[in-house]
Amino acid sequence: MYDRDVSDVRRDEWIRVWRPAVPGISEVFHARFVEHAYPPHTHDAWTVFIVEEGAVRYDLESRHRGAAGARVTVLPPHVVHDGRAASSDGYRKRVLYVDTEVLGTALTGPAVDAPDVEDTSIVRGFRALDAALQDPDETFEAESRLAVVGAQLREHLGESVEERSERPRNDVAADLRDLLDDDRFGSTTLAEAARIFHVSPAHLVRSFSKTFGIAPHRYLIGRRIDAARRRLLDGEPAARVAVEVGFHDQAHLTRHFRRYVGTTPARYASSARRAYSRPALLYS
Repeated sequence: MYDRDVSDVRRDEWIRVWRPAVPGISEVFHARFVEHAYPPHTHDAWTVFIVEEGAVRYDLESRHRGAAGARVTVLPPHVVHDGRAASSDGYRKRVLYVDTEVLGTALTGPAVDAPDVEDTSIVRGFRALDAALQDPDETFEAESRLAVVGAQLREHLGESVEERSERPRNDVAADLRDLLDDDRFGSTTLAEAARIFHVSPAHLVRSFSKTFGIAPHRYLIGRRIDAARRRLLDGEPAARVAVEVGFHDQAHLTRHFRRYVGTTPARYASSARRAYSRPALLYS
């Protein structure tokens, strides 16, 4: 998943880069730079980033800019920019390269004029999206978070808000719940669901969350955990259960299982086998 540039470790410079399996994001790029300075260049995608430590100076279409602190910076595609550390301490950043299907090129002008977004909900959403993109078991969550963050950024940059469906919110939410229930072990994407129901992904996520009080990706994880519990009680091995109920591997099942149930799959199954003896300890 990660590619670390060990040749720069002596200068405390490093990069981690990968391509997530999430439509709309072509690359995730984490880096710490001290001496490196970007020459003027452009990208085909939107450069959406947050500076976690230090500060950055850059020029965007010959306008002097800077980025630091709790803000998301949005640089449009095909617009020349550079970048360098604002001090000798360097900086650390997280970058998402977002396709124009998510943020349209019509938003280029507003982004050039005001590339910094200090809306706290967008900053939180970006960080949550970045975290989900680091976990191959969280593709549906990453899709959901990208849909919401993308819609927020479009609204921030002045795009008019238009829902593509006049169907009642509760109906859209119920349809998505039925779809997730029917394919809870499968790999239906948010984009596919949105096409099926003729609504935008963001509208789908918001409708579900407001109607049921839970985000669709959290609902899906809960349904998979429910199925895993039944199979573990039937004596199936945890490694096989993990894959068959839709998790990436046993480690991912264990992490989610402990969060939802309060113990590991192994201890859960062991407790079932000793149902008439004393309760098993939750943690070893």
